[in-house]
Amino acid sequence: MSPVDLSPLKALAGPDGWSDDPERLAPKLVEWRDRWRGTTPLLVLPRSTEAVAAMVGWCAANGVAITPQGGNTGLVGGQIPDGEVLLSLEKMTAVREVSPLDDVMIVEAGATLVTAQKTAAAAGRFFPLSLASEGTATVGGLISTNAGGTAVLRYGTMRDLVLGIEAVLPDGSVFRGLKRLRKDNTGYDLKQLLIGAEGTLGVVTAAALKLFPVLRSRATALAGLDSPAAALELLARAKADSGGGVEAFELISAAGLGFAERHIPGCRNPLATAHRWYVLIEAASAEAGHAEAALARILEQALETGLIADAVLAQSETQRHDFWRLRESQSAAQKPEGTAWKHDVSVPVALVPEFMQTATAAVEALSPGVRVCAFGHVGDGNIHFDVLQPAGGDGAAHAALRDAGARIVHDIAAGMGGSISAEHGLGTMKTAEALRYKDPVAVAAMRAVRAALDPGRIMNPRVLF
Repeated sequence: MSPVDLSPLKALAGPDGWSDDPERLAPKLVEWRDRWRGTTPLLVLPRSTEAVAAMVGWCAANGVAITPQGGNTGLVGGQIPDGEVLLSLEKMTAVREVSPLDDVMIVEAGATLVTAQKTAAAAGRFFPLSLASEGTATVGGLISTNAGGTAVLRYGTMRDLVLGIEAVLPDGSVFRGLKRLRKDNTGYDLKQLLIGAEGTLGVVTAAALKLFPVLRSRATALAGLDSPAAALELLARAKADSGGGVEAFELISAAGLGFAERHIPGCRNPLATAHRWYVLIEAASAEAGHAEAALARILEQALETGLIADAVLAQSETQRHDFWRLRESQSAAQKPEGTAWKHDVSVPVALVPEFMQTATAAVEALSPGVRVCAFGHVGDGNIHFDVLQPAGGDGAAHAALRDAGARIVHDIAAGMGGSISAEHGLGTMKTAEALRYKDPVAVAAMRAVRAALDPGRIMNPRVLF
């Protein structure tokens, strides 16, 4: 079959709405970790929902597949095209409306997370989603992957933060669901189909996002302790004693903190001595001074009972950012250490210590000398279980065992009632593998929904079921 003539699509896009320039395309065709590289005959850059609808409608009529892309911060390859037309909403960045009385803002999908955060702050409100790539990650990408981030413990995932969605469906029709209602009991909630769908059911063009009050006090601490089990006990105490004020509870291993100190400028351990594990804990309250007093009390009691070995409470905003840099630099700090197997898994919170112990022993048995660098959102059961090549070892040999290592780690997580993808999605990396673990009834239902909305399977065709 000869390639489809894309000149009509270029005409729809307009003279500044498309590109096939290799230099322009290059950064959009490679994933951050360099694991996936793609190809595309054409990048299209619509400026409006109507333009997206026209382009998607033409592609549907002509059997042309599309890969939507947000900020290209995904880690499972779902945003990298393999011959499909690449559709980017980087020119759709408007804040359409902010309504403090409704605690809602309506933002176009190409706006970055930082833009959403700053827009909320300017209106005297707070948008709680936060993650390391927030300067690049876009609202559309965050919705399409149901991003989690560091504040899930208190505010939930992106699924919990979206009130309404506008999206172009695979036939080019526009779903105008930008509602700001907390209650709407009139049938299926179609926006929930699009959240986490990884671009397979349409292109999100705008969203109505929940806003929250700006809390008057915030406290951040780094604690050193002996084990993940101790971390869970500290979490339980902190949630109870803070009255639900804990927003983030992040676990960092000694290895991970050491890599950050070694490779990331400005990172240093604020504690006097090294520990096997660290917890970054942040609490907030509507009452001035309450979070600081509550967290100080929690840490003091934990020290007295021997639950933690040491702790330091941030005394300034600068120190708070320094603590968070240790956590947010974990992935970047691993890069100079060589090849790594990356796993984004979740298990029930109570089983995190058992998972860590079992999975560590299993990967060490597979490849003696590997370095496990586990970190993440232990408060919601999401662990980034990364396995680095042995120090001074052969990176290629380590990479060759990646699939075997993933099978081991994922089998353990699934066996504990967990998930092989906690927050990054399936993408092209895990779609086939997920069939091992996903309920066949759920897979059949997902396939039926997709076939109904996209019978030509033009939207991100290689992703999901």
